Amino acid sequence: MPVSTKHTTQEELKAITKSFRRLMRPLKSKLEGNDQEMLTKAYKLAVEAHKSQRRKSGEPYVLHPLEVARIAHEEIGLGPTAIICAILHDVVEDTPVTLLEIKAKFGDKIAQIVDGLTKLDGTYNNAESPQAENLKKVLGSLLYDVRVVLIKMADRMHNMRTIGPMPRRKQLRIAAETSFIYAPLAHRLGLYNFKNEFEDICMKITEPDTYKELEEKIEETEAERNKYIKLFVKPIKKELIELKIPYRILGRSKSISSIWNKIKNKNVSFEEIYDLFAIRIIVDVRKEKEKNACWQIYSVITDVYNPIPERLKDWVTTPKSNGYESLHTTVIGPKGRFVEVQIRSERMDEIAEKGFAAHWKYKGGQDEANVYDSWLDGVRGILDQEDSNAIDIINDFKSNLFSKEVYAFTPAGDMKVMPEGSTALDFAFEIHTDIGYKATAIKVNNKLVPMGYKLKNGDQVHVTTGKNQKPNENWLKMVVTGKARSKIRSSMTEERRKKGEFGKESLQRKLKNMKVDFEENIDFVVKQLGFSSRPDLYYSMFLEESKISDLKIFEVVQNKLVLKEVKEAPIVPAAKTDTPPKRIRKKKREKEDAILVNGEPASMYQYSFSQCCNPVKGDDIFAYLTSTTGLKIHRTNCPNAEHIMANYGYRALKAEWSGSSEKNFLVELLITGVDSGPGVIQLITHEISVNQGIDIRSFSIAGDQGYFEGKVSIIVKDKKQLSHIIHSLNQTEGISSAKRLEKEI
Repeated sequence: MPVSTKHTTQEELKAITKSFRRLMRPLKSKLEGNDQEMLTKAYKLAVEAHKSQRRKSGEPYVLHPLEVARIAHEEIGLGPTAIICAILHDVVEDTPVTLLEIKAKFGDKIAQIVDGLTKLDGTYNNAESPQAENLKKVLGSLLYDVRVVLIKMADRMHNMRTIGPMPRRKQLRIAAETSFIYAPLAHRLGLYNFKNEFEDICMKITEPDTYKELEEKIEETEAERNKYIKLFVKPIKKELIELKIPYRILGRSKSISSIWNKIKNKNVSFEEIYDLFAIRIIVDVRKEKEKNACWQIYSVITDVYNPIPERLKDWVTTPKSNGYESLHTTVIGPKGRFVEVQIRSERMDEIAEKGFAAHWKYKGGQDEANVYDSWLDGVRGILDQEDSNAIDIINDFKSNLFSKEVYAFTPAGDMKVMPEGSTALDFAFEIHTDIGYKATAIKVNNKLVPMGYKLKNGDQVHVTTGKNQKPNENWLKMVVTGKARSKIRSSMTEERRKKGEFGKESLQRKLKNMKVDFEENIDFVVKQLGFSSRPDLYYSMFLEESKISDLKIFEVVQNKLVLKEVKEAPIVPAAKTDTPPKRIRKKKREKEDAILVNGEPASMYQYSFSQCCNPVKGDDIFAYLTSTTGLKIHRTNCPNAEHIMANYGYRALKAEWSGSSEKNFLVELLITGVDSGPGVIQLITHEISVNQGIDIRSFSIAGDQGYFEGKVSIIVKDKKQLSHIIHSLNQTEGISSAKRLEKEI
């Protein structure tokens, strides 16, 4: 959001002009008709509209849309129409310029895209999550013009690259939203560089110490890595030259965030990760010769180095559902190290770099943009559910942003690409909504399976239907795709609505007998009985959970319902809130109070430490205002922080350690290692209790086939002491890994 201040200076105008020229330079060869005139008109309008606005950094605000336009063209590959929209993307939202003016000056198409890029007005301020409503609008724009989302990607990328001057709390919220939606969406649209950069910047915000440590280690090993790449390439260069196929070779380091994920998921150290980089071989051949050329290169590499068969990924024959094409293999290189090799054409490489936008450049006899059609149909199905709230829609949409896929077939041989983990029931909904609704039995490879059976590559699925079958709540536990979840919920909502009509009729009769108007009083009844909506009350009436006798708490005064005077008024549950937490009176401030919330002692509020991440003094933390249990203190890298910040960021409050606490903290550790028999327990307890002098609160351990896994709850004073214990355990012989245990709830 720009801040108003003095107008731009002459020096700043020079910088703005330079930025526009930098944008136009690579565009000029692609301009047609009146493109140049329209771009210049958009530039002048943006400069004038934003002239008194600045970013948090202090620079003129108009530099932001100009940079967004540059990213949209140079890094995504969008054309002049999209660039005009990128230049104008903030004028309607942040300046007096109206959408009608944009339409009059630039036409319907540009006005429509700019409208899609404009955040919602105050209409949804009282919604459960205004953030989710805004994201829902952005995602809805996918259905009429995908350029809206691609420009939004460029906008988010520039905001992330320049996030430094923002307050810490806002950084955390923006990072969570980016990690939750924008990074997986970038992956789904084939923008792999964007995905990696988004995830790296998010990690830099949420786990700065770990990021810096890994960054330093990667820099330290860069010279050795480059030397190894030359060693790897040397014996295959001669063979490649003999093929007489133009090629180039790159050695690319993996992103810091992907390396960190591997360290966490595989319980290994940085030194144990073998694939810190990948070799990429890119051939320059015509499209009809691409597949043959890629396999020839593969043959050369596997003649020199031994391949690992199970690591062969053939996305040349069967591209990913987002259009990604490449041949991946892992071979055993010099010194016995595993090396990932990616083989692709120049066309494939541009699609891998620029994703969806690059398809339009290369579509010919085969319309390659069609690779997105079935996915967009699924998105349309999710967004079309009128009764679903924005948070459900965002979560359903997120489940469609899958990175790993499984290929299954109908009895007729039609292939369906599904997210890894999809079930037989998901497949039924993928074929057609009605088949999903009516599914009674499912066979996979001619064998009857449960509806929750997880699909494997190559499975052939046959669905039997019955006209009387209906989805029920248990079905939601048996599906993972957003399409199936939204359709099941929609069916259940409709069924619930029909039943609720009977409850509504009962209520109408009762209020009529009380001689009060139904419409004038129903919302008061809903609120006082603790329901979030009319349909919820009607359905509860149908189930007889809320009996008509509950109306005895009301009386009629001047043709309106009011609460009877009773000793204890009915409690209204706070289902939704964005109000500040209530202060509680205390006779004396507790010495052990360790937290400040928005600069005030947390003891002034009802608060507790979240059990999903068990913060300890020294952790980076924030406070979350729950609906019913006051403030919860979470770590910023808590496994649930991303979901909270992305959907309910407006409820997150600044929290910090006061520095005066003598409080102790409970932490649970997960310890794995070699099962050497009864001595393992003594080994762990001796290291923690005797060597480190730490109290153990609880201990459980299980061993199998030479491997053990133990969970230990310990009491520590702060993060420094905890880090020392974890380091000590990791150095102990027989223990392969010790780390904090976190829970995703």
